[in-house]
Amino acid sequence: MNDYLKIGSAADLSGKDRILYRALEILPGFLSWTTILGVIFLSWQKPIWIAFFIITFDIYWLIKTVFLSVHLRANWKRMKKNLNTDWKEKIQNVRLSTADYRLPLPEIWQLVILPFYKESFEVIKTSLEGLLKAKWPKEKMLIVLAYEERAGEEARTAAKLMEKKYKNKFGFFLLTCHPQNLAGEIPGKGSNISWAAEQAKKEIIGRLQIDPEKILVSAFDIDTIIYPQYFLILAYNFLTVKNPYRSSYQPVPLYNNNIWTAHFFSRVVATSGTFWQMMQQERPERLATFSSHSMTFKTLREIGFWQKNIVSEDSRVFWNSLLYYNGDYKVKPLSYPVSMDANIGKNFWQTAKNVYRQQRRWCWGVENIPYLLFGFIKNKKIPLRKKLWFSFIQIEGFWSLATNPLLIFLLGWLPLFLGGQEFNATLLSYNLPRMTRNLMNLAMLGLVGSAIISTALLPPRPKYIKKWRYISMIGQWIFIPFTIMIFGAIPGLEAQTRLALGGRFRLGFWVTPKYRS
Repeated sequence: MNDYLKIGSAADLSGKDRILYRALEILPGFLSWTTILGVIFLSWQKPIWIAFFIITFDIYWLIKTVFLSVHLRANWKRMKKNLNTDWKEKIQNVRLSTADYRLPLPEIWQLVILPFYKESFEVIKTSLEGLLKAKWPKEKMLIVLAYEERAGEEARTAAKLMEKKYKNKFGFFLLTCHPQNLAGEIPGKGSNISWAAEQAKKEIIGRLQIDPEKILVSAFDIDTIIYPQYFLILAYNFLTVKNPYRSSYQPVPLYNNNIWTAHFFSRVVATSGTFWQMMQQERPERLATFSSHSMTFKTLREIGFWQKNIVSEDSRVFWNSLLYYNGDYKVKPLSYPVSMDANIGKNFWQTAKNVYRQQRRWCWGVENIPYLLFGFIKNKKIPLRKKLWFSFIQIEGFWSLATNPLLIFLLGWLPLFLGGQEFNATLLSYNLPRMTRNLMNLAMLGLVGSAIISTALLPPRPKYIKKWRYISMIGQWIFIPFTIMIFGAIPGLEAQTRLALGGRFRLGFWVTPKYRS
């Protein structure tokens, strides 16, 4: 009955189901390309219609910008408060004030899975050192360092060195080697951490006879450095949320590890990603898991761990859970940060190439749309209202990503060029660029607040970085119109086009190089 839960693509199906799933894979790209080509065509044939559409769209964008800016500021305040809260004391106060607690705090275990490919010794070490600094009993921490067989001898050597250095500093330290070329898998993070969790089940949980209901699992990218109270706020939310085993727990990713040495466009793209996650944390009904996240081992075991035959395993695990539990699953925002790497290459152009590839991989999360819609068709127990809500949120989100920046900064001028002499003689054609410019200038005022928040989120400036860099950290936001097109709309449109074409055009998992200068 639940065979659809682990579908990777239409190729996994047959008959009418395969045709339906294939149509759903085409849908996102069809909507985006229809919008773009439709605006171009109507700018030529019906320029007055499009002129009014563009003005209306710009007003909508302005209102949306204000709305999201309010959410961003609210989460910034919440995150600052959470960083300054004593979460151990808060947990004790909660437990003293109610007899209806689920689990004694000392019985909770933290299982951390750290997958890596060919990352450097320094990257792995800083992540493990961050775990050592965590305010959590080290004897109640279970660490799984998961390396890939396909990464070769260099990865195995690095893993062995880490094991030797950290094996006796935690409750349990397990090395796992994910075999290459396993049937039904896509090489990447999802298949690696799923293998690691299965090994942990046998080698740690089974051997120590730990109750799975007492284990919180954090799947971290290898460059993730946690803030000291991460496990405490995670435990607090686990102990206080309405249904802890029907919830995932999402921190805010701050790409701060190397932010001072990143190129300006890498900083803008990274910080924009952080801001989007902060805004989503204020709208938890829209939130899905992303990148580094946490959930209970009980849930993972029931859904069959992370999906192995897809690229976007971090968000897919939420949709797996939502379908498995018939819509009774949610993401609990932690409004508490973890620090990760901004994307850096060995030079300017390599960085640009890496940033584009990383954004394209994140945009490949569009593969969840056909999965989700197909699952909603198959699952009759999820309320129709919830199906419609999630369907709209996902479709609108990826459509906006691929089309809105192009509509705002590029296609909005087309009626003037394609509308012909008759349109250009109208008062509307005279006022269109002025109205559009004024509306966009108002919307861009929100960047002032973004610059202030991004500066406040910066880690301490390294001594070798000059003070004038603060100026570039603020001034970088003038490039946002270019970055959201080049590193947002274009990779988003490419991902949707590849999904629609299918076959050899589908994306595999691209491992983001971790480079710290």
